[in-house]
Amino acid sequence: MAQRIVKGDTVEVIAGKHKGSKGRVVRIITDANRVCIEGVATVRRHLAPNKDPKHQEGGIIEKQGSIHLSNVMPTDPETGKPTRVGFKKLTDGRKVRVARRSGAEFP
Repeated sequence: MAQRIVKGDTVEVIAGKHKGSKGRVVRIITDANRVCIEGVATVRRHLAPNKDPKHQEGGIIEKQGSIHLSNVMPTDPETGKPTRVGFKKLTDGRKVRVARRSGAEFP
């Protein structure tokens, strides 16, 4: 099945604690139906020294959290408002994603 949201899309959070926030999709976790959005849902983690090779000194580390896929909606390329996603076949046989709000193709 084709994905309605892909890495690099600009999305808006439509439900939950971070409702109204916009950001770029950094990562998609397909088996859990979750997305990581740049600047949204950051998590602070307390880490003891020498537990992680990247952070030898330990301390409080900010990590990227995730949001369920149903709580985000891609933004329309023309208007910047949240929109549903449809699919359209082009004459050359390619299948592209289109915004239902304006009919514009997603990049």
